[in-house]
Amino acid sequence: MRIAFSTLGTPQWTWAQLLERGKAYGYDGVEIRLLEGDTELLGREEFQPAQLPQRREELAAAEFRVCGLASSVRFDYPDSAERKQQHEIGCRYIDLAAELGAEFVRVFGDTLPPAEDEANRDKVISQVAAGLTSLAEYGIERNVQVLIETHGDFSDSRAMQAMMEQVECDNAGVLWDTHHPWRFCGEQLSKTFSRLKPWIRHTHWKDSVPRPKTDSTTETEQAAAAAHALMSGHRHANYVLFGGGEFPAAEAMQLLQWSKYDGWYSLEWEKAWHPEIEDPEVALPLFPNKLRQLATRSRG
Repeated sequence: MRIAFSTLGTPQWTWAQLLERGKAYGYDGVEIRLLEGDTELLGREEFQPAQLPQRREELAAAEFRVCGLASSVRFDYPDSAERKQQHEIGCRYIDLAAELGAEFVRVFGDTLPPAEDEANRDKVISQVAAGLTSLAEYGIERNVQVLIETHGDFSDSRAMQAMMEQVECDNAGVLWDTHHPWRFCGEQLSKTFSRLKPWIRHTHWKDSVPRPKTDSTTETEQAAAAAHALMSGHRHANYVLFGGGEFPAAEAMQLLQWSKYDGWYSLEWEKAWHPEIEDPEVALPLFPNKLRQLATRSRG
Protein backbone atom coordinates (compact mmCIF):
# COMPACT_ATOMS: atom_id res chain seq x y z
CA MET A 1 0.00 0.00 0.00
CA ARG A 2 1.40 3.37 -1.07
CA ILE A 3 0.04 6.39 0.81
CA ALA A 4 0.38 10.01 -0.32
CA PHE A 5 -1.06 13.42 0.44
CA SER A 6 -1.98 16.25 -1.88
CA THR A 7 -0.33 19.60 -1.27
CA LEU A 8 -3.82 21.09 -1.52
CA GLY A 9 -3.80 20.32 2.20
CA THR A 10 -0.48 22.09 2.84
CA PRO A 11 -0.88 25.43 1.06
CA GLN A 12 1.94 27.21 2.92
CA TRP A 13 4.53 24.44 3.04
CA THR A 14 7.85 24.66 1.24
CA TRP A 15 9.42 21.87 -0.80
CA ALA A 16 11.71 20.98 2.11
CA GLN A 17 8.76 20.79 4.49
CA LEU A 18 6.91 18.42 2.15
CA LEU A 19 9.74 15.93 2.26
CA GLU A 20 10.54 16.27 5.96
CA ARG A 21 7.02 16.31 7.38
CA GLY A 22 5.53 13.91 4.84
CA LYS A 23 8.04 11.25 5.75
CA ALA A 24 7.69 11.92 9.48
CA TYR A 25 3.89 11.61 9.28
CA GLY A 26 4.10 8.16 7.68
CA TYR A 27 3.59 8.93 3.99
CA ASP A 28 5.37 7.32 1.07
CA GLY A 29 4.95 10.21 -1.33
CA VAL A 30 3.29 13.47 -2.26
CA GLU A 31 0.91 14.62 -4.98
CA ILE A 32 1.83 18.17 -5.89
CA ARG A 33 -1.08 20.53 -6.55
CA LEU A 34 0.53 23.74 -5.32
CA LEU A 35 3.60 24.93 -3.47
CA GLU A 36 3.55 27.82 -1.01
CA GLY A 37 0.11 28.78 -2.32
CA ASP A 38 1.20 28.81 -5.96
CA THR A 39 -0.69 26.49 -8.35
CA GLU A 40 1.47 27.51 -11.32
CA LEU A 41 4.03 24.75 -10.81
CA LEU A 42 5.68 25.25 -14.19
CA GLY A 43 6.87 28.70 -13.14
CA ARG A 44 8.22 27.70 -9.73
CA GLU A 45 11.96 28.20 -9.25
CA GLU A 46 12.20 24.77 -7.61
CA PHE A 47 11.10 23.10 -10.83
CA GLN A 48 13.21 24.92 -13.39
CA PRO A 49 15.50 22.64 -15.46
CA ALA A 50 18.69 23.64 -13.67
CA GLN A 51 17.10 22.79 -10.30
CA LEU A 52 15.68 19.37 -11.17
CA PRO A 53 18.82 17.27 -10.54
CA GLN A 54 18.87 18.63 -6.99
CA ARG A 55 15.16 17.85 -6.55
CA ARG A 56 15.81 14.25 -7.61
CA GLU A 57 18.72 13.97 -5.18
CA GLU A 58 16.56 15.31 -2.34
CA LEU A 59 13.78 12.85 -3.10
CA ALA A 60 16.22 9.93 -3.20
CA ALA A 61 17.87 10.99 0.05
CA ALA A 62 14.49 11.27 1.77
CA GLU A 63 13.30 7.95 0.27
CA PHE A 64 10.19 9.82 -0.79
CA ARG A 65 8.26 9.97 -4.06
CA VAL A 66 6.35 12.49 -6.10
CA CYS A 67 3.48 10.24 -7.12
CA GLY A 68 1.91 12.76 -9.47
CA LEU A 69 1.36 16.36 -10.48
CA ALA A 70 -2.17 17.76 -10.15
CA SER A 71 -2.56 20.30 -12.93
CA SER A 72 -5.47 22.65 -13.65
CA VAL A 73 -5.62 21.52 -17.29
CA ARG A 74 -9.22 21.11 -18.46
CA PHE A 75 -10.88 20.29 -21.76
CA ASP A 76 -14.36 21.79 -21.47
CA TYR A 77 -13.46 25.08 -23.17
CA PRO A 78 -15.63 25.75 -26.24
CA ASP A 79 -12.79 27.57 -28.02
CA SER A 80 -10.43 25.23 -29.89
CA ALA A 81 -7.51 27.64 -29.47
CA GLU A 82 -7.98 27.52 -25.70
CA ARG A 83 -8.09 23.72 -25.78
CA LYS A 84 -4.87 23.70 -27.80
CA GLN A 85 -3.24 25.90 -25.16
CA GLN A 86 -4.45 23.52 -22.46
CA HIS A 87 -2.86 20.64 -24.36
CA GLU A 88 0.45 22.49 -24.53
CA ILE A 89 0.37 23.21 -20.81
CA GLY A 90 -0.44 19.57 -20.16
CA CYS A 91 2.58 18.48 -22.21
CA ARG A 92 4.84 20.69 -20.10
CA TYR A 93 3.37 19.13 -16.95
CA ILE A 94 4.10 15.68 -18.36
CA ASP A 95 7.70 16.70 -19.05
CA LEU A 96 8.08 17.95 -15.47
CA ALA A 97 6.44 14.82 -14.07
CA ALA A 98 8.91 12.66 -15.99
CA GLU A 99 11.84 14.65 -14.57
CA LEU A 100 10.55 14.13 -11.03
CA GLY A 101 9.83 10.43 -11.49
CA ALA A 102 6.09 10.99 -11.09
CA GLU A 103 3.63 8.45 -12.46
CA PHE A 104 0.84 10.73 -13.64
CA VAL A 105 -0.52 14.18 -14.40
CA ARG A 106 -4.08 14.94 -13.25
CA VAL A 107 -6.46 16.85 -15.54
CA PHE A 108 -10.14 17.84 -15.44
CA GLY A 109 -13.15 17.43 -17.67
CA ASP A 110 -14.82 20.06 -15.47
CA THR A 111 -18.30 21.22 -16.60
CA LEU A 112 -20.96 19.94 -19.00
CA PRO A 113 -24.13 21.42 -20.51
CA PRO A 114 -27.31 20.35 -18.70
CA ALA A 115 -28.68 16.86 -19.35
CA GLU A 116 -31.63 18.21 -21.33
CA ASP A 117 -29.20 19.76 -23.84
CA GLU A 118 -28.19 16.30 -25.01
CA ALA A 119 -26.51 17.27 -28.27
CA ASN A 120 -24.18 19.83 -26.72
CA ARG A 121 -23.52 17.59 -23.74
CA ASP A 122 -22.45 14.76 -26.02
CA LYS A 123 -20.29 17.20 -27.98
CA VAL A 124 -18.39 18.31 -24.88
CA ILE A 125 -17.96 14.72 -23.69
CA SER A 126 -16.42 13.83 -27.06
CA GLN A 127 -14.26 16.96 -26.91
CA VAL A 128 -12.93 15.99 -23.47
CA ALA A 129 -12.23 12.45 -24.70
CA ALA A 130 -10.26 13.82 -27.66
CA GLY A 131 -8.22 16.13 -25.42
CA LEU A 132 -7.48 13.34 -22.97
CA THR A 133 -6.48 10.96 -25.77
CA SER A 134 -4.08 13.45 -27.32
CA LEU A 135 -2.39 14.32 -24.04
CA ALA A 136 -2.14 10.68 -22.96
CA GLU A 137 -0.45 9.80 -26.25
CA TYR A 138 2.18 12.46 -25.54
CA GLY A 139 2.83 10.85 -22.16
CA ILE A 140 3.53 7.35 -23.48
CA GLU A 141 7.23 7.78 -24.33
CA ARG A 142 7.76 9.71 -21.09
CA ASN A 143 6.16 6.94 -19.00
CA VAL A 144 3.66 9.37 -17.49
CA GLN A 145 -0.04 8.58 -17.40
CA VAL A 146 -2.76 11.22 -17.78
CA LEU A 147 -5.62 10.80 -15.32
CA ILE A 148 -8.94 12.61 -15.31
CA GLU A 149 -10.55 13.16 -11.92
CA THR A 150 -14.12 12.48 -10.82
CA HIS A 151 -14.59 16.18 -10.21
CA GLY A 152 -17.10 18.83 -11.22
CA ASP A 153 -19.73 17.44 -13.62
CA PHE A 154 -17.50 14.43 -14.14
CA SER A 155 -18.21 13.39 -10.57
CA ASP A 156 -21.21 11.77 -12.23
CA SER A 157 -19.78 8.37 -13.13
CA ARG A 158 -22.23 8.00 -16.01
CA ALA A 159 -20.66 11.03 -17.72
CA MET A 160 -17.17 9.78 -16.90
CA GLN A 161 -17.91 6.32 -18.27
CA ALA A 162 -19.41 7.75 -21.47
CA MET A 163 -16.31 9.87 -21.95
CA MET A 164 -13.74 7.15 -21.16
CA GLU A 165 -15.40 4.76 -23.59
CA GLN A 166 -14.41 7.22 -26.32
CA VAL A 167 -10.77 7.59 -25.23
CA GLU A 168 -8.41 5.91 -27.67
CA CYS A 169 -5.26 5.57 -25.56
CA ASP A 170 -4.51 3.08 -22.79
CA ASN A 171 -2.18 5.63 -21.18
CA ALA A 172 -5.25 7.57 -20.03
CA GLY A 173 -7.11 6.63 -16.87
CA VAL A 174 -9.35 7.82 -14.06
CA LEU A 175 -8.42 9.39 -10.77
CA TRP A 176 -11.25 8.20 -8.55
CA ASP A 177 -11.97 10.83 -5.94
CA THR A 178 -13.87 8.34 -3.82
CA HIS A 179 -15.80 11.11 -2.04
CA HIS A 180 -17.14 13.25 -4.89
CA PRO A 181 -19.57 10.92 -6.75
CA TRP A 182 -20.92 9.75 -3.38
CA ARG A 183 -21.41 13.20 -1.83
CA PHE A 184 -22.25 15.35 -4.85
CA CYS A 185 -24.16 12.87 -7.02
CA GLY A 186 -25.62 10.54 -4.39
CA GLU A 187 -23.99 7.52 -5.99
CA GLN A 188 -23.44 4.24 -4.21
CA LEU A 189 -19.74 3.43 -4.13
CA SER A 190 -20.35 0.03 -5.70
CA LYS A 191 -22.15 1.65 -8.64
CA THR A 192 -19.40 4.21 -9.23
CA PHE A 193 -16.75 1.53 -8.98
CA SER A 194 -18.50 -0.86 -11.36
CA ARG A 195 -18.68 1.86 -14.01
CA LEU A 196 -15.12 3.12 -13.66
CA LYS A 197 -13.18 0.04 -12.56
CA PRO A 198 -11.41 -0.57 -15.92
CA TRP A 199 -9.74 2.84 -15.78
CA ILE A 200 -9.02 3.58 -12.08
CA ARG A 201 -5.30 4.28 -11.59
CA HIS A 202 -5.20 6.63 -8.56
CA THR A 203 -7.49 7.52 -5.65
CA HIS A 204 -8.30 10.56 -3.50
CA TRP A 205 -9.68 10.23 0.01
CA LYS A 206 -11.56 12.67 2.24
CA ASP A 207 -14.55 12.77 4.59
CA SER A 208 -17.47 15.13 5.14
CA VAL A 209 -20.79 15.70 6.90
CA PRO A 210 -24.03 17.19 5.53
CA ARG A 211 -24.37 20.00 8.06
CA PRO A 212 -25.40 23.41 6.67
CA LYS A 213 -22.64 25.54 5.27
CA THR A 214 -21.08 27.80 7.90
CA ASP A 215 -21.20 31.57 7.57
CA SER A 216 -18.64 32.77 5.08
CA THR A 217 -15.79 35.12 5.86
CA THR A 218 -13.60 37.20 3.59
CA GLU A 219 -10.98 34.46 3.77
CA THR A 220 -13.35 31.64 2.84
CA GLU A 221 -14.92 33.68 0.04
CA GLN A 222 -11.52 34.45 -1.43
CA ALA A 223 -10.50 30.80 -1.25
CA ALA A 224 -13.72 29.69 -2.94
CA ALA A 225 -13.23 32.29 -5.68
CA ALA A 226 -9.68 31.06 -6.26
CA ALA A 227 -10.94 27.49 -6.59
CA HIS A 228 -13.67 28.46 -9.05
CA ALA A 229 -11.22 30.48 -11.13
CA LEU A 230 -9.22 27.31 -11.74
CA MET A 231 -12.10 24.81 -11.81
CA SER A 232 -15.58 26.09 -12.56
CA GLY A 233 -16.91 22.70 -11.47
CA HIS A 234 -15.60 23.09 -7.91
CA ARG A 235 -18.26 22.29 -5.29
CA HIS A 236 -18.44 22.99 -1.58
CA ALA A 237 -18.49 20.23 1.03
CA ASN A 238 -18.32 20.30 4.80
CA TYR A 239 -15.04 18.49 5.28
CA VAL A 240 -14.06 16.84 8.54
CA LEU A 241 -11.02 14.89 9.69
CA PHE A 242 -10.78 11.54 7.96
CA GLY A 243 -12.91 8.95 9.73
CA GLY A 244 -14.98 11.59 11.53
CA GLY A 245 -17.73 11.97 8.93
CA GLU A 246 -20.15 9.90 6.92
CA PHE A 247 -18.00 8.72 4.04
CA PRO A 248 -18.10 4.87 3.82
CA ALA A 249 -14.33 4.48 3.64
CA ALA A 250 -14.37 0.78 4.61
CA GLU A 251 -16.54 -0.02 1.60
CA ALA A 252 -14.27 1.94 -0.74
CA MET A 253 -11.26 0.06 0.63
CA GLN A 254 -12.95 -3.31 0.15
CA LEU A 255 -13.86 -2.53 -3.45
CA LEU A 256 -10.28 -1.58 -4.26
CA GLN A 257 -8.69 -4.51 -2.47
CA TRP A 258 -11.04 -7.04 -4.03
CA SER A 259 -10.08 -5.67 -7.45
CA LYS A 260 -6.33 -5.97 -6.68
CA TYR A 261 -5.87 -2.20 -7.02
CA ASP A 262 -2.17 -1.35 -6.70
CA GLY A 263 -2.22 2.44 -7.10
CA TRP A 264 -1.74 5.19 -4.55
CA TYR A 265 -4.10 6.20 -1.75
CA SER A 266 -3.87 9.98 -1.52
CA LEU A 267 -5.37 12.22 1.16
CA GLU A 268 -6.80 15.36 -0.43
CA TRP A 269 -7.34 17.66 2.54
CA GLU A 270 -8.79 20.75 0.82
CA LYS A 271 -7.23 23.32 3.13
CA ALA A 272 -6.35 25.69 0.28
CA TRP A 273 -10.02 25.97 -0.78
CA HIS A 274 -11.50 25.61 2.73
CA PRO A 275 -9.31 27.64 5.12
CA GLU A 276 -11.79 27.05 7.95
CA ILE A 277 -10.86 23.36 8.30
CA GLU A 278 -8.06 22.07 10.52
CA ASP A 279 -4.43 22.83 9.74
CA PRO A 280 -2.33 20.18 7.99
CA GLU A 281 -0.29 19.59 11.13
CA VAL A 282 -3.53 18.24 12.66
CA ALA A 283 -5.12 16.51 9.68
CA LEU A 284 -2.22 14.85 7.92
CA PRO A 285 -0.69 12.73 10.72
CA LEU A 286 -4.03 10.95 11.28
CA PHE A 287 -4.53 9.55 7.79
CA PRO A 288 -1.83 6.89 7.23
CA ASN A 289 -2.64 4.84 10.33
CA LYS A 290 -6.39 5.11 9.79
CA LEU A 291 -6.03 3.97 6.20
CA ARG A 292 -3.78 1.06 7.10
CA GLN A 293 -6.27 -0.01 9.76
CA LEU A 294 -9.04 0.05 7.15
CA ALA A 295 -6.94 -2.10 4.85
CA THR A 296 -6.19 -4.62 7.61
CA ARG A 297 -9.86 -4.93 8.57
CA SER A 298 -10.96 -5.30 4.98
CA ARG A 299 -8.46 -8.12 4.41
CA GLY A 300 -9.73 -9.84 7.57
